[in-house]
Amino acid sequence: MPASFTQSLAQRLNERSAVTIREATDGDRLERGLVLLAPGDYHLRLEGLRRVALDQGPPRDHVRPAVDVTMESAATHYRSAVIGVVLTGMGSDGPEGSKKIRAAGGKVIVEDESTCVVHGMPRSVAEAGQADRVAPLPKVASALMEMLG
Repeated sequence: MPASFTQSLAQRLNERSAVTIREATDGDRLERGLVLLAPGDYHLRLEGLRRVALDQGPPRDHVRPAVDVTMESAATHYRSAVIGVVLTGMGSDGPEGSKKIRAAGGKVIVEDESTCVVHGMPRSVAEAGQADRVAPLPKVASALMEMLG
C-alpha cells in the first residue's frame, strides 16, 4: 500500500470512529483506545511490551506491509490474548500469521465473502483452516466481543 493511501485511510477512519486511528510511527506505544495502521511500504511489528517497530524488510506474499508480519509478532508477544481479524483484501496475506496466532492459543475471525469487496485475504485464511469464525462485516464486532467474553 502506498504511503499516501494509508495516511488518508487512517484519517478517514479516524473521522468516523470513537477511538483514535492513525498511522504508526517507529517506537509508538500501544494504548487503550488507539488503533495504529502500518504505513505504506513498512511492515509493522510488535516488540517487547507495547512497542511498535516499523521496517522495510522483504515483502511477504509480494506485499509490504504484510499482515502476516504483524500477526506473527503479536502472537509471539501476546500469545493467547491475540484475536486476529482479517477483512476484505487482495492477495493471500494472512494465513501464516493466523496459524501462529492459533498455535499460541489466540483466535482468528475472517470476513464472510458476502460482504467483502475483495475476498482474497479472508478466503486464503479460511481455506488454510485458520479461521475460528467467519462473519459478515456487520457482525464482526459482535463476534469479537463474544470472543473477548
